[in-house]
Amino acid sequence: MESTTGRASTMAVAAALLGMIGFTAGCGHKETSQQPPTPVQVAAVGTYQGSAGVTYSANIQAYSQVALGFKSGGYVQSILQVKGADGRMRDVQEGDWVEREVVLAQVRTRDYENQTSAAKGQLAQAQAGLEDAKLNYDRATALYASQSLTKPDFDAAKAKYDSSVALVASAQAQLAQTQLALEDCAVRAPLSAWVLSRNVEVGSLVGPSSPGFTLADLHLVKAVFGVPDVAIKNVHLGATQTLSTESLPGEFQGRITAISPAADPKSRVFSVEVTIPNPHGVLRAGMVATLKTGGSELVTPVAVIPLSAVVRSIRDPGKFAAFVVENEEGKSVARSRDIQVGEAYGNQISVTQGLSVGEHVISVGATITRDGEQVQVVP
Repeated sequence: MESTTGRASTMAVAAALLGMIGFTAGCGHKETSQQPPTPVQVAAVGTYQGSAGVTYSANIQAYSQVALGFKSGGYVQSILQVKGADGRMRDVQEGDWVEREVVLAQVRTRDYENQTSAAKGQLAQAQAGLEDAKLNYDRATALYASQSLTKPDFDAAKAKYDSSVALVASAQAQLAQTQLALEDCAVRAPLSAWVLSRNVEVGSLVGPSSPGFTLADLHLVKAVFGVPDVAIKNVHLGATQTLSTESLPGEFQGRITAISPAADPKSRVFSVEVTIPNPHGVLRAGMVATLKTGGSELVTPVAVIPLSAVVRSIRDPGKFAAFVVENEEGKSVARSRDIQVGEAYGNQISVTQGLSVGEHVISVGATITRDGEQVQVVP
């Protein structure tokens, strides 16, 4: 007897398939003699026995990655020097480890130093003018209080003083800006990380926002893979996930930390992210990992067909069908047959009723095929 979990799972697959298959497939119009045979591809009804889970390929990505650019433009004057494998000093490059706050590159500072010196001179001049204006304003205030100075003369002294205060504030802001630009001549690493790319050389002319370096923290990595909508029910946040790679021995344990709330509109695939501790840095960005989700070993084989072979029934749009290719008087004819579906295994789905192993169903072109029409089987 089918378990409650099995019935629920099958119903979930059925609901997903109903959303995938268009209502136009399988209409009951007969072919006419003027119509050429519809080209289709077929697949034999096969069997599947093994794990009920599905194997996926995942791309390893850095958990934290940052692109660094230049804020102050100019000619690149120096790049961080590190010891290479041959023992000689060289410019930092892809694959090198850098510590937080280390200077990765620096543009020529002479122009910014000159701007800073000029700003300091302007500030000194403004401060001298402020001192003189303050003396005049204090004298004018005393004279005006004793009614020895006219109101227009007092107002002029006060205006001069206010203007001098504003000039000093402007000069101070200009100096702070030039000092910040001077500091920004250096590009510093915001975190301890691996260098993924370097885009500059000594002598390169760079402008503000020019890309310089890309850094990645690989203490944690992410494995990102896509799960079709019929199988997303087997994926749960927080679940432990085992991964393996062809390039490294052993297995790696992680947890599912993110599931996309919406499928890609074209592929109907949900993006799933697994976070994996990587304390020794053996997993690198760009590696390909394999993982398996859900299910246990199947006891008996099940009949399976490609998901693309499933269409809506022409007799009941709420049910499923497949086009079986039959030989009639030497012609290949498509016949719609109602089926019942079960679990999905990757890009295949089990058929519990309606088809026999070995029969051929249309796997490509099923949605444009009509019941009873002649088809042309192509490779």
